[in-house]
This record gives sequence, structure tokens and C-alpha cells, in this order.
Amino acid sequence: MTQVESALQGVITPEMEHVAGQEGINADFVRQGVGVGTIVIPRNRKRCNVSAVGIGAGLRTKVSASIGLYGEQAEVDTEVEKIRAAVAAGTDSIMDLSVSGDIDRMRRVTLATSTTPVGTLPLYQAVAEAAKKYGSSVKMNVDELFEVIERQAADGVDFLALHCGTTMDIVRRAKQEGRIDPLVSYGGSHLIGWMVHNGRENPLYEQYDRVLEIARKYDITVSLADGMRPGCLADSLDGAQVHELVILGELVRRAREAGVQIMVKGPGHVPLNHLKATVVLQRSLCKGAPYFVFGPVVTDIAAGYDHISAAIGGALSAWAGAAFLCYVTASEHLGLPNVEQVREGVVAARIAAHAGDLAKGHPGAADWDLELSKARKLLNWKKQIELAIDPQRAEYMRKTRSEDSSKACAMCGKYCAMDLVSNYLGTAKLSC
Repeated sequence: MTQVESALQGVITPEMEHVAGQEGINADFVRQGVGVGTIVIPRNRKRCNVSAVGIGAGLRTKVSASIGLYGEQAEVDTEVEKIRAAVAAGTDSIMDLSVSGDIDRMRRVTLATSTTPVGTLPLYQAVAEAAKKYGSSVKMNVDELFEVIERQAADGVDFLALHCGTTMDIVRRAKQEGRIDPLVSYGGSHLIGWMVHNGRENPLYEQYDRVLEIARKYDITVSLADGMRPGCLADSLDGAQVHELVILGELVRRAREAGVQIMVKGPGHVPLNHLKATVVLQRSLCKGAPYFVFGPVVTDIAAGYDHISAAIGGALSAWAGAAFLCYVTASEHLGLPNVEQVREGVVAARIAAHAGDLAKGHPGAADWDLELSKARKLLNWKKQIELAIDPQRAEYMRKTRSEDSSKACAMCGKYCAMDLVSNYLGTAKLSC
């Protein structure tokens, strides 16, 4: 049985028990969420070295980090360093988005290296193999696409991102509306190129039951990718984006009926005033399926700082109800991230996720902040560093920028408000 089928029969699986323990909640709450589709637990039934993670309503907002082979100079070992850095920084999942090189090897190494759920986008490999075999990705055979999906599933991938809702009608709508950036989805652009060249409907839409059959076989979570996500603020919430979202909602229903876990991937560039509406619209049209948002970045001008832009958008999205944040790094729109940028991207996304959890009153979220506030009041630097979301960076800052590690911070020194108030009120404080 799949996780969905078990949940509907009243069975609490080991994965549900684990998620409940991690979240500090009742296991039956998790079971009910999986049963109705508001919670997913991405775990391929063939995967052994993975710690179950719950994503969805009533759970802590999760984050995902992306790695992968891009270009001739890309090396598996370098991407492994990024995986380890992302996991050490606290990512909840890894996505291998390789588009070149030995994609099979990269995926299998990723699955062996990471103890988090691993996701992929099979279309990337399918078009890469078609281009190598035929000289062009538009010559890809439909059966070859499904063979790649099956191959990745058999390897143990926990969730598959698939552009199942990008139809010919939507492509025509986008063309008529005159988008500023017609298409920014890498997979979506190749898929639409194939559709237009061959004069055929999206095979992932036409043969969606075939997708669900593979997903059910391995108990994989389907992540419906949005080919029409806006690539600039001016295109946010246009007809093409909303039209695709309507179709994704129908595909969510069909997946649930087939006993398959499903979530929906969200927009890229969204102005602040559109964020809540975007999340609310998705949750309504897709019947509460967990929303996996890319960032989202809230301004187009933050090149070099898009991890900050995405953290702003991610926090507001989480507050509005998004369940899963795909990290963005400082090199977004400019180039590939290095190991340090991957680490910083994960931390920025985790800050956004936690800020969103605080805003929506998630049980226990405020306890972490309260404990750090108490440590700050007592000038207990050791405890403050331990409780920081990035202890490594906090400790470095403290050691390199403070003259006296036992008292106030270097910014205030002898004028430290905490120190002065403690003396005035006669309250005790701890030293390190």
C-alpha cells in the first residue's frame, strides 16, 4: 500500500510516526493529513537511507536545496560538497537538477550521500539524452521520456517534478497575452519546444495516468511543476499562470484518487502585493495540496542578492500557507552557486521558513526565539550561539568582532543595554 492508501485505511505507517515525533504532534494528525492530501511524506519505497520528512498543513515549513551537473566543467565531487554543505546547514531535502554529464551517476551519488528526501526533474535527463542521441531534444520519443521517469523512480528518487499541466491551450494563451518573459522554466521551455515542433499535446498531460502508475508503484510523491511560472514581476498572476493552476488542481484530484501523494510547485517572481493572493489561489484550486514555492523573489533588481529577495518572499509565502520553500542563492540569474553560496542559501530559506511559522502561530516556533531572548538578556553568549540558526557564523562573528567575549557585544561595548539594565535592576547575568 502507498502512504495515502494506508492513511485512508486508518494505518499509521513508520514514516507517519517518525514525522509526528519530529514535529512533536499526534501521529493520527499526520495520518489524517496524508489521507486527505494536505500532508505529503516523500519517500520512495526502495529508499533505505532517508529520514522521513513531512510537508504540509500543520507542520513546520520545510526548505529544499538544489544541486546538479551543468556544463562541461561540472564535476560530481563538487556537487557532493554542495550536498553535504546543504545538509549540514539544515536543508530538509535535496533536488538533483542535473542537465548534462553523467546524470545517472550524479543521481545515484546524491541518493547515497543525502539522508534527506531527494527530488529530480526527469525531463532534464530525457531532453539531454535525446539531444545526444538525435542531435535535438525535439526529436525525443515519448516512450523515452517515460523510460527516464521509470529509471529515476527505480533508483529511489523520493519526489518527481513534472510539467503535467502545461498544455497547448496555455501556450496559446501565453502567446496572446504578450508576456514580458514568455518562459523561464528550463524544463517547461524544452517541453513546449517539443510540443510546438511536433504539433502534439504535452505527453505528461495526455498520459497522466501513466505518470501516476509509476508514482504509485514506487510510492513516489509527484511535484507538479509550473511551466508558466512568472519570470518577472510584470507577468505575475497573468492568465497563463492562473490557467495552468486550474489544470493542476484537476491533476491533484486525479492523483489522490489513484492513491498517489502530490504537491504543487509555485511561482518564481511575485511582487509582495500578489504573494498572499497567489498562495490562497493555489490552496483553493488545488484543494490544500502542499505548495512548494521557488523563493519567490519579490523584486527583479536584486541580482547578486536574490537569496535575500527570496527570503522576504519565502517568509510571506509561508505565513500565507506555503509549506515548502525552494532555496535561492546569491548567484541566481548570474551563474552557478559555489559551496558557500549553497550554505547561505539554505540558511536564508530556513530563516524565511521560521519567520513564516512564527507569523502563523505554528506551535513551538516561538519557543526557540524565546530561549535565545532569555540567553541574550543574561549575556550568555555560549547559549546564544548554540541557539542561532547558523551557529558556525554566529561563533565566527563573536570571536572576530568582540574585544571581550565574556561581556557585551562589540557594537555596544560598555554601553550595552542588557548590561546596564541588569545592573540597574539588580538582576543576575551569566558569563561565558
